Amino acid sequence: MSRQTSENSRRGASVIENTVAILRCFSPDRQELGVTEIAPRVGLHKSTVSRILASLEQEGIVEQGASRRYRLGLGIIAIAGPLLADLDVRRAAYPILQALTRATGETSALMVWDGSEAITVEQIPSPQPVKHTSSLGSRYRTRESASVKVFLSADDETVDIGEAGYALNDEESSPSEVGVAAPVRDHRDEIVAAVLIAVPKFRSDAERIASLGDQCVQAADRVTQRLGGH
Repeated sequence: MSRQTSENSRRGASVIENTVAILRCFSPDRQELGVTEIAPRVGLHKSTVSRILASLEQEGIVEQGASRRYRLGLGIIAIAGPLLADLDVRRAAYPILQALTRATGETSALMVWDGSEAITVEQIPSPQPVKHTSSLGSRYRTRESASVKVFLSADDETVDIGEAGYALNDEESSPSEVGVAAPVRDHRDEIVAAVLIAVPKFRSDAERIASLGDQCVQAADRVTQRLGGH
């Protein structure tokens, strides 16, 4: 089949088919691609590829690096729930989150960072009637968020999670909600995730917050160990 015939055939495909074809161009050995590299692979004009990528970028499904080349973004997690099972840190954290919720009676969650937002990739809801939960794929970017504080502490000297080892959000971003979060590190000692406990304010006086913070740190440390960290 000639290139012209292939391009005409691709132009007749649906937007969804073209979008999937573009996403399939990315692979472990091709993590970053430019428009000019993608266009001939999918048989579309560069302007069409650019337009589709711009739409995907708005949804966080792809993102651009400093080189202006595209790579897959964590936004894809919000629409690919079953694939979360393949995320190593999620797999390592899941049984520990289950134990954490059983021990505290509160909602526990695992958060990852996409460079500007903390994203919920796993959650074990509290068994209690009144609780705080979020859907998988939920995003948080306010500096008051406990999980955001954890990730910012790695690079921002103005953010300090303190000697206790956890960040606290005491109704700073949401009325009647308290959150504590602790960092999960990999074998390179880099923060790759955060364990979060979300609690209604009426169940969280200073003594309980300290206790939950300790339990959160212990859970995060166990996940860290499972990832080969220290």
